[in-house]
Amino acid sequence: MRFGNVLGSAGSVVPLFREQIAAGGPVTVTHRDVQRYFMTTGEAVALVLQAAYGDFGTLCVLDMGEQIKIVDLAKHMITMAGLVPDADIPIIFTGLRPGDKLHEELLTDEEETTSRVNRKILVAASPPPPPELDRILDGLAEAADAGDSVRVVSLLGALVPSYKTREVSATAPSVWPSTGVHDRRIAGSDQ
Repeated sequence: MRFGNVLGSAGSVVPLFREQIAAGGPVTVTHRDVQRYFMTTGEAVALVLQAAYGDFGTLCVLDMGEQIKIVDLAKHMITMAGLVPDADIPIIFTGLRPGDKLHEELLTDEEETTSRVNRKILVAASPPPPPELDRILDGLAEAADAGDSVRVVSLLGALVPSYKTREVSATAPSVWPSTGVHDRRIAGSDQ
């Protein structure tokens, strides 16, 4: 299953925007052109149930229509609160974070929509795993244990050909201070 953003869920911008509006603003948006797909909680539950009981054996995606600009969502929420966007509540743009995209992609180039279960649910086919999957996974575990971030990223690229790598920093910390997990961080990551 693959989801868009569930309105009002943990991590959704809706509760954040509500808090920011209640506090008198500003409402923060990363970029004026950022767009996302949205679904209601009911749509998310229906997708889970239909995918679980449908025995499709592959990837189910909810047809969520067109993406919505986050800045438009912010303006609508300000208006619904009885206020005027940019007059009563300012909207500020904070800039894209590492890894943020302007547009959401629900299917990769390697995946294709193969059928429509009903008017709202699509079934997509993923490419088969590489024949050397076990060898790659073993190498990935070895590279992670050795703290070899360059090899980890290279092997991840072999597993997910559409993955776009960032430059790996050889001087990054070898242990995450808060967890003790051994790691070489990817340069520019906000993790």
